[in-house]
Amino acid sequence: MAKSKLEYIWLDGYKPTQSLRSKTKIENNFSGKLEDLDMWSFDGSSTQQAEGGSSDCLLKPVYVCPDPARRDGYLVMCEVLNADGTPHESNGRATIDDDDNDFWFGFEQEYFLWDPETNKPLGFPANGFPEPQGPYYCSVGAKNAYGREIIEEHMDLCIDAGLNIEGINAEVAAGQWEFQMFAKGAKQAGDEIWLGRYILERLGEKYGVAINWHCKPLGELDWNGSGMHANFSNTVLRTAGNKAAYDTICQSFAPFVKEHIEVYGADNHMRLTGKHETASIHDFSYGVSDRGASIRIPIAVVEKGWKGWLEDRRPNSAADPYKVAARIIKTVKTANV
Repeated sequence: MAKSKLEYIWLDGYKPTQSLRSKTKIENNFSGKLEDLDMWSFDGSSTQQAEGGSSDCLLKPVYVCPDPARRDGYLVMCEVLNADGTPHESNGRATIDDDDNDFWFGFEQEYFLWDPETNKPLGFPANGFPEPQGPYYCSVGAKNAYGREIIEEHMDLCIDAGLNIEGINAEVAAGQWEFQMFAKGAKQAGDEIWLGRYILERLGEKYGVAINWHCKPLGELDWNGSGMHANFSNTVLRTAGNKAAYDTICQSFAPFVKEHIEVYGADNHMRLTGKHETASIHDFSYGVSDRGASIRIPIAVVEKGWKGWLEDRRPNSAADPYKVAARIIKTVKTANV
């Protein structure tokens, strides 16, 4: 009788930033198919999702893939439900209005590899700072690239899990990296980013390195923050063929700045300053090839005759991709195109 290790993964109820939780279930002769996974439960009173007197929350499997770090293992991404089967208030995935998968998302997930002993990024001396940023972006060599063995292994694990990871690169600050995920369908895009984060967190345990998702872990110092740029399209954007459609959709974001910032990650005021390739948190702007705008229209869109996608540069590295996607979809659907 074959035994499989099913790692049920969910988001807790901590505010303003949710964390990943997981536990293992041993199953006999598991087929590897989502439809053959059972609901499970957990103690919500230990995760800020229920009171002790009525503590059971439900785990509804929504995505499954092989666990590349375990023999006979699977990673099971779950939604959290209340005991009566309704979505828990912490369940951002349930708020996504994209049942036909018309929206495609590509998330660019930035993060810092963090040394728990020095409480600084890898590459930062215990006392003082490395050379100013400049040589670290897409860098090569031990003088400028720190922790490559971790991010290379993470990439391989994501590929082995069957996730649609599209690339990795060193970012602007020392010890800062990025991976990109893409999916046709907002819910799956969120699933894959969360699983990519989970695999990275678990890999960090192996190396004794923490993953810092905060958008500005170095505070007011002159170092870039971390974002999770959201590249998105729907049928209109992919087939528009004219600038007017793009202008209309971009302009539809202007009345909803507050609503977007509310779900684009905690402490984003520290990152969205108008410096370090960001727009001000208080403003809204868009432009072709403009990394200082709220929304960038990629130059490739223009070259392809106004057919392609948009990049919202405001979501930060700790934002919930489910909530980001849900808000973008809601806004785009207000555009009269």
